Amino acid sequence: MNSSLHLTFTALWCVVVVLGGLPFSSDAQLDPSFYKDTCPNVHSLVRDVIRNVSKTDPRILASLIRLHFHDCFVQGCDASILLNDTSTIVSEQGAFPNNNSIRGLDVVNRIKTAVENACPNIVSCADILALAAQISSVLAQGPNWKVPLGRRDSLTANQSLANQNLPGPSFNLTRLKSAFAAQGLNTTDLVALSGAHTIGRGQCKFFVDRLYNFSSTNNPDPTLNTTYLQTLQAICPNGGPGTTLTNLDLTTPDTFDSAYYSNLKIQKGLFQSDQELFSTSGADTIDIVNSFNDNQTLFFANFKASMIKMGNINVLTGSQGEIRQQCNFINGNSVDLATTVTRESSEDGIVSSY
Repeated sequence: MNSSLHLTFTALWCVVVVLGGLPFSSDAQLDPSFYKDTCPNVHSLVRDVIRNVSKTDPRILASLIRLHFHDCFVQGCDASILLNDTSTIVSEQGAFPNNNSIRGLDVVNRIKTAVENACPNIVSCADILALAAQISSVLAQGPNWKVPLGRRDSLTANQSLANQNLPGPSFNLTRLKSAFAAQGLNTTDLVALSGAHTIGRGQCKFFVDRLYNFSSTNNPDPTLNTTYLQTLQAICPNGGPGTTLTNLDLTTPDTFDSAYYSNLKIQKGLFQSDQELFSTSGADTIDIVNSFNDNQTLFFANFKASMIKMGNINVLTGSQGEIRQQCNFINGNSVDLATTVTRESSEDGIVSSY
């Protein structure tokens, strides 16, 4: 290990140690034992639903991690992404980064039903999203962490903010850093959270320009491995259907590991926003990618810390917001979940890179 990489490696370990020693958020008032007395089985209730669904749909694990991310980046981790269109709410599900791409809304409803049956009016939908992300990581053989709990649900959604805040798959490194900094997340958080792309799949429409007309040049993205380019062109022919899926990770697409970073090092990041982390000349993200590739334990430790940090963004606590009885509607404006139509799609994974 060269001296600069060793310094980066050591510094990153210090970041994990410091984060691990900090309170989850004194302002947020979140606590992993928040439901210890009021709903002690909440973790197992959430886990049982996800485990059963994942037996026939392993993609759901990536989808639920992504859903938590897309919630937190828009007015905080408040389950606003789950709200459907009503006469007073314009759903975030219709925002460009979410429309026909987010999955797992039906699974969240199933979890909410199970939790309500056991602990009525106790557990927020925002906490269900946070728990679902952590449990999905574990079920995919990834890192485990104690989820700080006690969030409450929003009474509003913000589609325009979803269009503004959520980073896209064609973002360059400057735009990625800016999107994360706006949420109080730093470069290490960006690289660590982007590692969630080690599981899931992406639709052709989110990277097809890289294959044929990168930056309006009528040429492929020069940072793409040529063999990988040919593989992707066979999956996503020019002018073909944009909804065809391909794995984000070529080697272990359903296992949460550090292969994502190995792929970046050989120019096999699926989205431009992935490859930017390693192929941007002189970028400070390169050493972090190398460190996470060399040490999966280091990656897992940073991913856990960054997920906890992200999960604290602008949360509602105390008497703020409410505990929704149904996740798709604010209380007093609900309908039978059996008749609820939500925007689901064949997409999974974390399309907006992070």
